[in-house]
Amino acid sequence: MRKIKWGVMGTAYIFERDTARGMELADNCELTAIAGRSLEKAEAFQKKYGFRRAYGSYEELLEDPEVEAVYIPLPNTMHYDWTIQALRHGKHVLCEKPLAPDADEAEQMFRAAKENNVFLMEAFAYQHSPYIKELKKVIDSGEIGEVRYIEAALITSDYDQSNIRMRKETLGGCMYDLGVYAASFVLRMTGRKPEKIGAVSSFSEEGIDTYTTAVFEYADGMKAHIDCGMVLETEKNCSLDRFQIHGSKGALISVDFGFNAPGSLSYMLRDSEGKEELRTVEVPNNYRLEVEQLGRCICGEETPYVTEQFSVDLAHIVDQILDKTGYRS
Repeated sequence: MRKIKWGVMGTAYIFERDTARGMELADNCELTAIAGRSLEKAEAFQKKYGFRRAYGSYEELLEDPEVEAVYIPLPNTMHYDWTIQALRHGKHVLCEKPLAPDADEAEQMFRAAKENNVFLMEAFAYQHSPYIKELKKVIDSGEIGEVRYIEAALITSDYDQSNIRMRKETLGGCMYDLGVYAASFVLRMTGRKPEKIGAVSSFSEEGIDTYTTAVFEYADGMKAHIDCGMVLETEKNCSLDRFQIHGSKGALISVDFGFNAPGSLSYMLRDSEGKEELRTVEVPNNYRLEVEQLGRCICGEETPYVTEQFSVDLAHIVDQILDKTGYRS
């Protein structure tokens, strides 16, 4: 098995908390280079995770001829510029969600990937989960009939004001940070964008949304509802992840579920007569799954599971929600 030589652009918390372990577990990943804004911190990460090289600037990493693929966990405002630069250097890119502040920039990023004959994939680790894929398979099989209603939510603790999630200038707020999970869940299960969106938010004094709710309406009458918020006890890392999918013959309801959680995850299948069946799916490290999947794409074995169409459609949905709530006003 060929191992893809990866570079990591930044020493962000999400890499340290989640993606690093996924990359270590990935069978086709070689940790080649790490770059940070300070060489000292990059060298600390090099030692901790076993990278072969450390750089004190992102530009140096992009100039490294050995690096084939780059993971970008930088703040939301930096995704566009550094993804474009990486693509133009001929690097494949796995960029953290949200891929871009708006759909126009997302489209430009994918255009740059095509022009440079490399892959770009948005880093939605949970989308690669066999649990999520099983839910979609059940829907597509017709087991719960025609889907009429979906709801999904991700509610977490709020954060100290020093956190970039809490600042408008770094594109903070719950829709960008959390709502993209709920919205992408609905998009995956339906396979289509809604025709109409309504949304409202509660805002902090700094102008970020701390709670957002949105309703999706579809041409065939189907409805969906998403909630996201940073409202639970501050800095306690609490989380409420949930979904329900209701069809003409039954429903799928989350039981033991977390968007990026590994382990034994369960859901309830309830038929139209009220009979319930608990189903459990064993889920490996989702971050490993996304890294391995992009690696197989680079080797010519697959195409990205989180596609260009999916990411652009999601960006359009987020655009509409933020416009409706007044986040951008």
